[in-house]
Amino acid sequence: MNQPQTFTEKIIISNPDWLIAILGSQDQNIELYESNFDVSISNRGETLTITGQDEAQVQLVKDLILKLVQLLERKITPRKMDIVTAIKMAQNGTLDHLINIYEEVVGRAADGSAIRVKNFGQLEYVKAVAHSDVVFGIGPAGTGKTFLAVVLAVQALKEGRVKRIILTRPAVEAGENLGFLPGDLKEKVDPYLRPVYDALNTIYGNEHMNRLMERGIIEIAPLAYMRGRTLDDAFVILDEAQNTTIAQMKMFLTRLGFGSKMIINGDQTQIDLPKGVKSGLIDAEMKLRDIKRIKFVMFDEYDVVRHPVVADIIRAYSD
Repeated sequence: MNQPQTFTEKIIISNPDWLIAILGSQDQNIELYESNFDVSISNRGETLTITGQDEAQVQLVKDLILKLVQLLERKITPRKMDIVTAIKMAQNGTLDHLINIYEEVVGRAADGSAIRVKNFGQLEYVKAVAHSDVVFGIGPAGTGKTFLAVVLAVQALKEGRVKRIILTRPAVEAGENLGFLPGDLKEKVDPYLRPVYDALNTIYGNEHMNRLMERGIIEIAPLAYMRGRTLDDAFVILDEAQNTTIAQMKMFLTRLGFGSKMIINGDQTQIDLPKGVKSGLIDAEMKLRDIKRIKFVMFDEYDVVRHPVVADIIRAYSD
């Protein structure tokens, strides 16, 4: 019986720190490569050997590792999240754009520092917003959906593509009772919009942000305040969209006016609606997925940009 043919590629990485960055501490990243591609990887000294029965897979992993070396040459040390991003891009044929993630500036913080996407999911998200009027960002907490949406909205405002930013979310409690909080409805819901305020503060600084809010250029309001309005020349962001009802989601989406963009963010695993009430986010995904001018971007635990253990927690609860 003929033995199946095997293919081998070798890469020499003479810098020991680079080798550790690519293979991981105690070679932990090797499992990532081998579980996503039909190859086996070994290293002896400064030589990496990639072996497999599929020549294309072997070559693809070689190309992937060489891209990671290019990052290291640019003094960017890839973390586990970066390696997962590279794997995803290799699998969908976009590996050539890996370096772009670290070069393209999405916006700037108040201190002038550049804001860049951090992973493949965010890269897809930015592209979707650039080319679609309505974008749904669906996935777990910690993937940067809210922050990035605010960055993109601010950039559109600065460039004159919109005249105002509107940020909203449904007034649904996450195991707590809004009625016990002081103030009117907006004041009650403001604490739940803290991530939005934090993002704006990072980009504008507190003083400038407050001035824009006083002038009505930035509006933060509960979803109930959207009813009956037509939102022209606006960048509109709906956060926590998993807690909308079907009627609320339809109401919100039909507010879209000329010259406007909408981003709808949500996490289908964190629905706080009463039992038996279907989420408007889940319903919208089913009904709108095939509409060409609407784009759905799905994030997963590998797109999480918080502490690495958060991805493990999300994966455990998903299982």
